[in-house]
This record gives sequence, structure tokens and C-alpha cells, in this order.
Amino acid sequence: MPPTTTFAAATDVGRVREQNEDAWTAVPGAGLYAVADGMGGHAAGEVASRLAIEALEEGVDGRAADTVAAAREALAEAVRGAARRIHEQAREHPERRGMGTTLTAMLLLPGGRGVVAHVGDSRAYSMRDERLGRLTRDHTWVQARVDSGELTEDEARRHPASSVLTRALGADGGAEPDLFEIEWRAGDVYLLCSDGLTAAVGEPELEAELGRALREADDLEGAAGELVREANRRGGPDNVTVILVRPGERPPQ
Repeated sequence: MPPTTTFAAATDVGRVREQNEDAWTAVPGAGLYAVADGMGGHAAGEVASRLAIEALEEGVDGRAADTVAAAREALAEAVRGAARRIHEQAREHPERRGMGTTLTAMLLLPGGRGVVAHVGDSRAYSMRDERLGRLTRDHTWVQARVDSGELTEDEARRHPASSVLTRALGADGGAEPDLFEIEWRAGDVYLLCSDGLTAAVGEPELEAELGRALREADDLEGAAGELVREANRRGGPDNVTVILVRPGERPPQ
């Protein structure tokens, strides 16, 4: 059985976009949490992100994933299924050709372990003792320039090509996810978010804002809503979706 958790999610269209093409899921009974950020014209981005989330839910829910190896396989196969589903939709509907989505998913396991699967530029973070750490690496053109030393993180965030993806679930039929293990402690907080948050709020500011929100909000729902509002206060350049997860809590009495 997955650990007992508390979680909250918030999503908003932002201040620039006309439609929210993000999708998310939380299935505490399976230990599953995920965010997807769709792309493509004629509402195809919304279709792609929803297809990815549905495939993930169907692929993981009900599977025995009490070990890291089982969780890795469950997530990998679910992501492959999502890619196939998007590819089939694009083939059957010519107006949706070119649609795609990011997908960042976390599967929490008993015993302080978990697995993250990641494709694209949505992100996963962990916060422990008020220190924020990024768990995922963006699959973007600018991230490759950061890795090579050509750009700083702040320059990459503000670069005109900041949203150019080098890997996504799209009409080519598939993209293998990054898969890696995490170790959680009771009281840690995990943040999954679309790039509508991180495009507006740099990481030093994000650490401060999340820490403040967790201290001042009555619950995770208040903190999640505050992060979305902060992205919108900073211009809301894209759809923004936030999931906060705190594992290891005692069940309500």
C-alpha cells in the first residue's frame, strides 16, 4: 500500500492564454500524482494532455507497485501507452497533427521510496527543511545550453526559445521518460507543476514563495492556490498547474 498523504492541486488559465491545456491527476490510493502540459492548435493540446493523464491513470491504478522496480515498469509502460494513444488520435484526426504534451508523474511507495517519470518541461521539486530541490531536468533547447554553460538558469528562463522542447509525448508515437528513484520522509513536501509556474517564478523566488505559503497557509490547498496567484501576479504568461503532496501523514482519527 502507498503511504498516507495529504495533497492539494490548483490550476488556472493564466493571464495570456485563452484556454487551459494543462491536465493533472491525484490518485492517493495508488500513490500517483501527475501534471501534463499540452501543446497544439485547435484545442489539440488539451486533448493530448488529457489523453496522457487518462493513460497514466489506467496504466498504474490497480497494479501492484510496492517495489521500485515494479513502480518503474508501471510508469514506463503507462507513459508508452500515453504516447501511443496520442499518436493514434493524431493519425485519426488530421486537425490534431503535431499535438503533444509534457508529463511529469510521481508514484509514492511504502518505506520512504518512490519513482518519478518525466518527459518535457513540467517539473518535480522536493522541499525538506524549507530547502527546495529540483528533481527533474527540462527536455528543452535552453536546458541543453545551461548544461553546456552557454546560458545561466535565469537567462534560460527569459530566453525567447525557453519553451522549445526537445522531448515530448507527441505524434511521432513515443518518447521514453526519464525514470529515477526518490526517497521521502514524513513531512517532506513535493511540488509538481507545469512551466506556467516556473516561467514566471525563478527558483530562488519559488523556494521563498513556497516556504512562505506553507508557513502562512492553513493547509496545502491554501499554499497551492497562493503559488498560482503568484504566477499570475508576475504576468501569468501561460497556463499554470500546481500539485503539492506531503507523504507520511497519519490518517485522520
